[in-house]
Amino acid sequence: YAMDFIEATRWIKENLPGARVSGGVSNISFSFRGNNRVREAMHTAFLYHAIRAGMDMGIVNAGQIEVYEEIDPELLERVEDVLFDRREDATERLVELAETLKDDGVVAEAKAAAWREAPVEERLRHALVKGLVEHVVEDTEEARQQYPSPLAVIEGPLMDGMNVVGDLFGAGKMFLPQVVKSARVMKKAVAHLIPYIEAEQAAAEKVTEKPKILMATVKGDVHDIGKNIVGVVLQCNGYEVVDLGVMVPADRILAAAEEHGVDVIGLSGLITPSLDEMVHVAREMQRQGQQRPLLIGGATTSRVHTAVKIAPEYDGPVVHVLDASRSVSTVSRLLSPDQHAAFLQEVENAYAAERERHAGRTRRAVHRSIEEARANRFQCDWEAVPVTPPQTPGLTVLDDYPLEDLRGYIDWTPFFIAWELKGKYPRIFEDPAVGAEAKSLFDDANRLLDRMIREKLITARGVVGLWPANAAGDDLEVYASDDRADVRAVLHTLRQQTQKTPGRPNRALADFVAPKDSGVADYVGAFAVTAGHGVAELAAAFERDHDDYHAILAKALADRLAEAFAERLHALVRRDLWGYAPDEDLANEDLIAERYRGIRPAPGYPACPDHTEKRTLWELLDAERHTGITLTEHLAMAPAASVCGVYLAHPDAAYFDAGTFARDQVEDYAARKGLAVEDVERWLAPRLAYEPAAERVEAA
Repeated sequence: YAMDFIEATRWIKENLPGARVSGGVSNISFSFRGNNRVREAMHTAFLYHAIRAGMDMGIVNAGQIEVYEEIDPELLERVEDVLFDRREDATERLVELAETLKDDGVVAEAKAAAWREAPVEERLRHALVKGLVEHVVEDTEEARQQYPSPLAVIEGPLMDGMNVVGDLFGAGKMFLPQVVKSARVMKKAVAHLIPYIEAEQAAAEKVTEKPKILMATVKGDVHDIGKNIVGVVLQCNGYEVVDLGVMVPADRILAAAEEHGVDVIGLSGLITPSLDEMVHVAREMQRQGQQRPLLIGGATTSRVHTAVKIAPEYDGPVVHVLDASRSVSTVSRLLSPDQHAAFLQEVENAYAAERERHAGRTRRAVHRSIEEARANRFQCDWEAVPVTPPQTPGLTVLDDYPLEDLRGYIDWTPFFIAWELKGKYPRIFEDPAVGAEAKSLFDDANRLLDRMIREKLITARGVVGLWPANAAGDDLEVYASDDRADVRAVLHTLRQQTQKTPGRPNRALADFVAPKDSGVADYVGAFAVTAGHGVAELAAAFERDHDDYHAILAKALADRLAEAFAERLHALVRRDLWGYAPDEDLANEDLIAERYRGIRPAPGYPACPDHTEKRTLWELLDAERHTGITLTEHLAMAPAASVCGVYLAHPDAAYFDAGTFARDQVEDYAARKGLAVEDVERWLAPRLAYEPAAERVEAA
C-alpha cells in the first residue's frame, strides 16, 4: 500500500499537475500503537519518500515525526523494507525489532539522555530542533573552544541547526510554538558568544551581511503579537530583523529603513485605522522614490485591501502576508534574483484580479437610501419587552480584579489561533496534526498563568456603567438621571444599508433600545476592562533573557484574560449589577457560544465599526482614571490587552455586520456627530460603498 501510494502520487504529479495529494499517514503505523519509536520512524520514512514523490499534505500527529537522518539506521532499514516490500521476511523482522524498542520508562529516559553523548554539533542541532535551553550555554562554550572563532560557531553548527528548523517548519513538520522555542535556544547561544565576538573585531568585520527586514506596528496601534511571531520566524531562517516596536510613525519607519539599509519593510496593525496609516506609509515611500518591497500584515489587513488601497499608491513591490508561515517564502522569493521578477508578476496578476472582483462586488451591491433603510428597521412591541432598571446604577469600579476568578472564563480557541494552531478547544488536543503541540503549548501557558497569579505579575482593572437611556433615531441618548431631563452623552450608531431579502430588517444597534416616543424607560450600559498592566514589563524581562517564546506567551495570555474579564463582567452585569437575568447559570462553553440574553458590541467591530465612539465611552466611564487604559491618536487601547463596549439588554439583541455605507448615511452620520464628512470617511474608509474623492469630483 505504501508503494502504491507513493507511485500513484508520482504518476499524478507527472500527468495531472494541477491535482493535489493528501494522505492519512498515521494509518500506516496503526499496528504499532503504543510503540512510539516505531511509529515515528514509519511516519518519518513514509513522509520523506512521499513528499519527494509530490505529496502535498499528510494527516499525522506532529509529535510522532522524527528527523529522517536521525532515525536509527537498523530501524530505518527494517521500516523501509516493509514500506517498499523489499524482503519476504520484512514484516517479521520489523515486529522482532519492535519488541526490543518498546518505550518503558527506563528506555525513554535513556533515549532522552543519549543525545548528551553525541558530538557538540549534534547536541546543538538537537537542542535547536527540540527547543531545549538547559545545556545550550555549556555546549556553545565547548564549540567556541573547538572552532577557530566565536563567529564560526554561529555560522557553522548554530546556523546548521536553524536551517534544519527552517526546513522542518517549511515542510509542515514543526509548528510556530516549536519554532519560537528554537529561537530562544539560538538567542541564548548567540548571547553567550557576543562578548567574544566583540573582543575579536577583526573577525566581526568579516561577517557576511544578512538580508535585513524592518518591522513596525504603525502609528496609533499598540498590537504586536503577530508581528513578533513573524520576526522570530524570519530570524530562525537567517534574516536580520530590525523591530521598531509599536506606534511607529511613517517618518521614523522610513528614516530607520535608510539608517539600517534594510532590504524589506514590514508593516503590522490590528485596528481598522491602521489600514489608512499603511496607505500613508506607502504614499510616503512613493514620494521618496523608494523601491524597497513593502509587506502588509495584521488581523484587519487582507489581500483585497492591499490590492485595492495600498498597492496602487506605491510603484515598488507590495505584498500581503497572511500569517507567519508565509513570511519566509514571501521574503525569500522577493529577495531572490532568480525568482523576484516571476513572483512580482504573480502578485500583480493576483492583485489585478482582486481589484476587478472588488469593483464587480461594488457594482453589484445595492444600497438603500438611509431613509429607506430606516423604514425597514428592526421592529418590536415595546410594551411587551421586559425592561429591568439596573440594581446598581452609575459606575462600578473593579480594581485589581482577581486573576484566578478570570481563569475559568478563558476562551482558549483564539489563543491557539494566535499561534497558528487551528482547532477548537478542547478537541484540538485530539487533532492528529497539531494535537501534541497544542497540548504542550497549553501546558506551558498554564504554568505561566499559575506564576502570573501566584506572583501577581499582571493587574486586571475594570469599570462598568449603567444609565437611563432611550433611542433618538439612530442615536442613543444617555441621561444624567432617572427623570431623563438632561442628556449626559449621545452614542451614535450606524445602520445596515444594503438591500435585504423580504422580511429581514436593516438593523442598527439603536433599534434594541426603546425609542423616546415609545414611553418606555429603557437603559444602556458600557464597560472597559484590561488585563494588561504589568505585561510589558513581564515580556521585557523574558526578552532580556532571550526568551521570545515566553514573552509572546505572556502577551497572548493577557489578551485572553482581558477577553475573559469582559465575559466575566458581562455575566456579573446580567445577574447582579443590572440584574435582568438573576437566575442565569451557564457553563463557560455556553458563555463562549453566547447563549445568554443581551450583547456587548465594541467600537471598531462589525456592528459598530466607528472607533471614535470610544471617546464618548471614555467620558461616560472616566475610564482612564478608573482603569489606566489610555487611547492612542488612532483610538487603540493601551495596554493592548484591553476590551471595551456597550451593554444592550433587549431579548432579541444580536450581533450583526453593519456592512458598507452609502454617502447619504455618511453625511447624515457626520452631521449627527458634528464632524466633517472627510473625517468620518477617514475613520470608516474600509466600510465606504463609494470612492470619496471620485464622488466629490463628480458632484462638483
